[in-house]
Amino acid sequence: MTEFSNRVHQVVKAIPAGQVLTYGQVATRAGRPRAARAVGTIMKNNPCSFLNTTPKQATPCHRVVAANLKLGGFNGGQQAKIQLLQAEGWKIDRGKLVR
Repeated sequence: MTEFSNRVHQVVKAIPAGQVLTYGQVATRAGRPRAARAVGTIMKNNPCSFLNTTPKQATPCHRVVAANLKLGGFNGGQQAKIQLLQAEGWKIDRGKLVR
């Protein structure tokens, strides 16, 4: 993994259950504010998602969403992302998160 990938994973691991960050916010916190697409690629290739790793060790990539709280992609499929976010208290309306 690259240094930036490691920083992205650390930022995402720090997102508490029930909260989300946008790809842009993750990029900024990882030190590269213009790298939102790179964050998406890193999350797409996340080998430690909640779908294949214990929650304690997982990088909760389902908590990273697109701008304006649109769902964005997920390496386990959109339905799995929806289910994980709903389990953390989010409601989804027309592809966007609402409280």
